[in-house]
Amino acid sequence: MNEVRLYKVLVGPYTTEKTVTAADKYRQISFKVAVDATKTEIKQAVEKLFNVAVEAVRVTNVKGKHKRFKQMPGKRSDWKKASISLQKGHDINLAEFE
Repeated sequence: MNEVRLYKVLVGPYTTEKTVTAADKYRQISFKVAVDATKTEIKQAVEKLFNVAVEAVRVTNVKGKHKRFKQMPGKRSDWKKASISLQKGHDINLAEFE
């Protein structure tokens, strides 16, 4: 994978109460990723950018909600979420990167 694609795969960290709990309990980190990213691209990007060993990658396509903007109906964008399980002894501190 080329360097440019490597930086476009990971859009940013995704932190909620649920993902923080998963990070503490199961060594899982969640990221928003590019909609066209594959599991292998996500794994390679995380391993190269953070110097960690990835055990598994789980991907979820999140559908955008239908919302109203004043009188006009609209729709939020669809996006993709990846949950990355790290091998024992590896950890990512996202506070350093934000």
